[in-house]
Amino acid sequence: MSTLADFALPFARLLDPETAHGLAIRALAVLPPRPAPAEDPRLVVEAFGLRFPNPVGLAAGFDKEAEVPDAMLGIGFGFVEVGTITPRPQPGNPRPRNFRLTQDRAVINRYGFNSGGHGPARGRLAARAGRPGIVGVNVGANKDSTDRAADYVAGIEAFAGLATYFTANVSSPNTPGLRDLQEERALDDLLARLIEARDRLAPRVPLLLKIAPDLALAHLDGVVQVARRRRIDGLIVSNTTIARPAGLASKHRGETGGLSGRPLFALSTRMLAETYVRTDGAFPLIGVGGIDSAETALAKIEAGASLIQLYSALVYEGLGLVPRLKQGIAARLAKEKTTLAALTGRRARDIVVTPFPG
Repeated sequence: MSTLADFALPFARLLDPETAHGLAIRALAVLPPRPAPAEDPRLVVEAFGLRFPNPVGLAAGFDKEAEVPDAMLGIGFGFVEVGTITPRPQPGNPRPRNFRLTQDRAVINRYGFNSGGHGPARGRLAARAGRPGIVGVNVGANKDSTDRAADYVAGIEAFAGLATYFTANVSSPNTPGLRDLQEERALDDLLARLIEARDRLAPRVPLLLKIAPDLALAHLDGVVQVARRRRIDGLIVSNTTIARPAGLASKHRGETGGLSGRPLFALSTRMLAETYVRTDGAFPLIGVGGIDSAETALAKIEAGASLIQLYSALVYEGLGLVPRLKQGIAARLAKEKTTLAALTGRRARDIVVTPFPG
């Protein structure tokens, strides 16, 4: 499947990015299901009370409507996160809202939580109930909601019994005011309400929080303190950035929205290490942002990630990137005669004393 998809990749790049992505989802949805490939046992990760067959996950945003989680698991992802899904359908921002920065191996998007709502996604996940594989559900709030915390609670209620884990996405830059939920008081209230709902409906399902890479370190202190106090299961570091690193060369570099891909790597990895040293092992972290090779995947792990996720690199590297990442990680483990657990966070304290990425 990945070979065919990689062959089609150059042709897909001739299309508008959102159109190309929609065609890819439709193609994956009609392919016959296949089991996940056999995995190197050295790649197994125990985190959040779950057993992941490998540490390479698909980030939210690729499969927004939970249409192809089993197809992506069949390609070899160790876990898949669907969404972000809002309670009610909403169109998101006007098109165009997705831009390839080809020279920079990056993407800028300003989708704005376009979503079909809980109902259709819930139906699809209910139809796959009982199938193997870790499928997380990333929940969000409607743009016009008057009680955004209630929207996140509604996500727990809608997908209880169907999600292997939940992620609360409070860090998208494309919904006005959403990142305000990362402020300490608002975050404490949100997590309290989410944990109450989770414990009532799905007490053994992990609850994660996805944070922005643009937090000031003092702000990150507060986020980690609230997360630890409320005893959530983990953090995902990080979402896209509103920053524009120096040196971007592509013509769409000035578009409004969240930047992902290779230029996000340095900032997101630094924030991952900063988060790791603040958590003191209280919970595992998922590292996201700029992963496009085994080397960048391993750098995330050494900065503190127990698991990793990717999405934007698939635009440029194709689905064949997934087995290449796993092979490269396994080769490093064999060469160093070590384990993923031993690699996790071993460079974090060195990273946080280096100059902050510009």
